[in-house]
Amino acid sequence: MNTSFRKIVRALASMKLAVVVLLSIAAITAAGTIVEAHFNDAQAASALVYRTPMMFLIMGLLSVNLIAVMIDRLPWKKKHLPFLFAHVGILVLLIGSLVTMKYGLDGSMRFGIGESNRFVVVPSADLQVWASYDGDRYTKLAEQAVDFLKNSPKEKPFKMSLDQGELEVLDFEPYMIPNRQIVASSAPKSGSAIRFQLQNGKANINEWLLQTKQNATVENTFGLAHISLGPIPAILPQENALFLNPIDETRIQYVLAYKDPKRKALRGVVQENQFFQTGWMGLEFKLLRYFPKAQESYEFKKLEASTPLTTSAIQISFKNQKHWVQLNDVLKIFTDSAAYLVSFGNRRIDLGFDLHLKKFEVGRYQGTARAASYQSLVTTPDNQETLISMNEPLKYQGLTFYQASFQEGPNQEAIASILSVNYDPGRWIKYLGCLIIVSGIMLLFYNRRKSSRAQAPGQGQI
Repeated sequence: MNTSFRKIVRALASMKLAVVVLLSIAAITAAGTIVEAHFNDAQAASALVYRTPMMFLIMGLLSVNLIAVMIDRLPWKKKHLPFLFAHVGILVLLIGSLVTMKYGLDGSMRFGIGESNRFVVVPSADLQVWASYDGDRYTKLAEQAVDFLKNSPKEKPFKMSLDQGELEVLDFEPYMIPNRQIVASSAPKSGSAIRFQLQNGKANINEWLLQTKQNATVENTFGLAHISLGPIPAILPQENALFLNPIDETRIQYVLAYKDPKRKALRGVVQENQFFQTGWMGLEFKLLRYFPKAQESYEFKKLEASTPLTTSAIQISFKNQKHWVQLNDVLKIFTDSAAYLVSFGNRRIDLGFDLHLKKFEVGRYQGTARAASYQSLVTTPDNQETLISMNEPLKYQGLTFYQASFQEGPNQEAIASILSVNYDPGRWIKYLGCLIIVSGIMLLFYNRRKSSRAQAPGQGQI
């Protein structure tokens, strides 16, 4: 080893550099903890602290320092083995972590009971734009991975060139509470919207129905009856159903069908603030608001930290109009000749196979509605049924599925299961690193014990 190289190695292996690296690790870890506590958001800490060039620089300096220290001890002797094991083990751990970060998968899957799913939702976000020129078929125009938390559009607006103009992302807010609204639209291909009230002495339902496009059908079931906004079917079903079809700017045609085959369907026309009796347990229908052309809109309230009700949102500018769209939602924009769908959502990874949720069970603490345990019975593509509980994951095709949570309906009944999906290709490397470190520690204690015995005075001598 020549003199110049020796000086470089000594400088990189110095205690001063080691102290600087350790203090830097402590400082950036503290910063990550503070960020996570301030925003109540682990993803923010990951994006702003743990996955930054500064963190990678510090980990790189740590690796260089460890390697330089080992080179500085050349030529190695048997007594250096514990020291070498410890340093090599730390380097192997860092390599395993890098492999996991680069090639691993950590996301979630949601299943309604009786449904199948093949997509994992991950924290990374994509911005997609689709276009339709006939109102039915949509073509993807653009798709771009985005990270507006690290690359704020306030500092540098994000732009996409479309066939009828430029779409620009002007603003991003990570913690917003959305308030859904239905407003009038001037777009010629927009659908209609109604706000209605169903009430009797025991029930009071106040809801919106919004068509996704002109002459589309939107429907929902509210307790006793099925309500539909759109073209009225030629053959009415034998059930309690109300069909509503816009006629003009002020009037809506309605048809009431009944489950009792002896009852004749009731037909008529209704306008805003008018009502009629449905004949279903004394329920009265009242048309509160009617938009011949309508669209969905959101008002957002900005918060400084994450809560269970917050979501991130971006502000989009297109053809001199500004719109907000929240995460995992779609914004529809109309022009004279096209309809655009702008999607801002978490990236979905196709696993290449379906899992089917056959059954979901929730155990409650006695006398309360609190969940004590919950488990999913899923069917894999090879028709094997497996029970996934909080302490018993499913391992399938290199992936591990954990029971993470569930979704409740309005009456606190379980309606969906949420699984956490993990793929960690660096796990075995990290296990190997831990094994090497433990081996080095054990070898260190063994050598010290052996040395102590060798230095102890003789016993049993006269």
